[in-house]
Amino acid sequence: MPLSVTTLAELPGAAAAAFGDRVAVVGDTGRVTYRELGDQIRRAAGAFVGMGLEHGDRVAIWAQNLHEWIVAALGAQSVGGVLVPLNTRYKGEEAAYILRKSGARVLCTVDEFLGVRFLGLLRGAAGAPTPTRPVADLEELTDVVLLRGEPLEATRNWGDFLALGDAVKPESVAGRAKAVGPEDLCDILFTSGTTGLPKGVMTSHSQALRSTACWIEAVGLRTEDRYLIVNPFFHVFGYRSGWLASLLQGTAIHPEPVLDIPRVLAQVEQHRITVLPGPPTLYQSILAHPDLDRYDLSSLRLGITGAAAIPIELVRSAHERLGFESFGTGYGLTENSGTATMTRPTDEFETVATTSGRPIANVELAIVDIDGTELPPGSPGEIWLRGPNVMPGYYNDPEATAEAIDADGWLHTGDVGVLDAAGNLKVTDRIKDMLIVGGFNVYPAEVESVLSAHPAVVHIAVVGMSDERLGEVGRAFVVRTPGDRTTAEELIAWARERMANFKVPRSVEFLDELPMTPSGKVQKHRLRDLAVR
Repeated sequence: MPLSVTTLAELPGAAAAAFGDRVAVVGDTGRVTYRELGDQIRRAAGAFVGMGLEHGDRVAIWAQNLHEWIVAALGAQSVGGVLVPLNTRYKGEEAAYILRKSGARVLCTVDEFLGVRFLGLLRGAAGAPTPTRPVADLEELTDVVLLRGEPLEATRNWGDFLALGDAVKPESVAGRAKAVGPEDLCDILFTSGTTGLPKGVMTSHSQALRSTACWIEAVGLRTEDRYLIVNPFFHVFGYRSGWLASLLQGTAIHPEPVLDIPRVLAQVEQHRITVLPGPPTLYQSILAHPDLDRYDLSSLRLGITGAAAIPIELVRSAHERLGFESFGTGYGLTENSGTATMTRPTDEFETVATTSGRPIANVELAIVDIDGTELPPGSPGEIWLRGPNVMPGYYNDPEATAEAIDADGWLHTGDVGVLDAAGNLKVTDRIKDMLIVGGFNVYPAEVESVLSAHPAVVHIAVVGMSDERLGEVGRAFVVRTPGDRTTAEELIAWARERMANFKVPRSVEFLDELPMTPSGKVQKHRLRDLAVR
């Protein structure tokens, strides 16, 4: 059972008391026990107090998966700070927008990651430091802390930052922690912005903890597990279903800063990793790796993926070739704390491959038509969600909040889905991604699921293209199995044998890789641009 705490401010102490000398984090700087992690978080909390952080102030983190990421996040949240994670793929303008929109008071970052200097990008977009500001055009940003790296102009390194807390009395830090309430904001997670400027999803401490505890129970995470977290910490999966879930359960966290398949395989073998969640492409890439059989993956126990359609052969191979005892999938949005449905460890392969499981505890789910009328099982419609996990709203954006959540508390997801007779949800597509081919509705996810079963296909994405006769037709972008020479014509002919003609893509383009978000979702807007060109 996960720890029972009401705020993230209580978590470090509760985890240290419950798990003591168990390993909490295994990173590139060594191993840290739960007792040591609790001490580090308390010191960081004192440093934030010493810096002058007030209850409700926003603290942004712009860095790869690191041990210090967790310490900074929980240190801030322990004294009433509100976490604002930044995507490591952001450019300067994108980061400046999030920092400005959230009114972040502090930015925690690194001097460099994969050759990118985050602070240089930010200052190039929002101004060099001034005598009173670390970034000229960010009026509310007062401090920049480097989690890793040598000090830069108008910044504090990690050691100097932690030293700020040495003069702060422990009872002052404890008092600040006790003042944090379950309904206070714990974080603001900004959406990807694929349909406009990113919006900040607000979540309270109670919502984050409740939804994460439900996820733990649904997937069967264990205290003795060793969890390789490849999903980025700035994403709800890597954060809530990653390190937060691990700390609640006493699991050992292995942060993975870069998704590199040979390195992932080596980490699994070296550290006897038992839990390896990720997008379907993670498992497809592992299975397609030419040196797969050289690695000992026998420790793997639990795999979890997202709402994307996956072929049943992938589920079977996850069990038979990768050795997973349990392999599940789920569906959720940042707007409902990250998780709405999950398959269960006892579900059949076909259920895991073709659905996203059933609602977790306290989540109501309805499939509705365009008028908001609830539809019976077997009928596709928009997915609506309701319950205590649904966000209070978008930060400083009441208009967008009103568009997303109706007067009865239903979150309108914009996703299309259908329920089977057992109550399992099949997510068919985004409403905006649906194609209308000659008057017929075509859901790209369905087409992708069928074509994924072809032995030549490693990754696939289908988008719409305008067509004079039919209005719209599908175009498939495919990454082939290494060395395969299947042609577009052969793949289209294979598809015609397995689905209605109007669903079959009219053209196929082969790519070396698909454009992906850091969380492993295909960036279809980029493929649409490529199709037009």
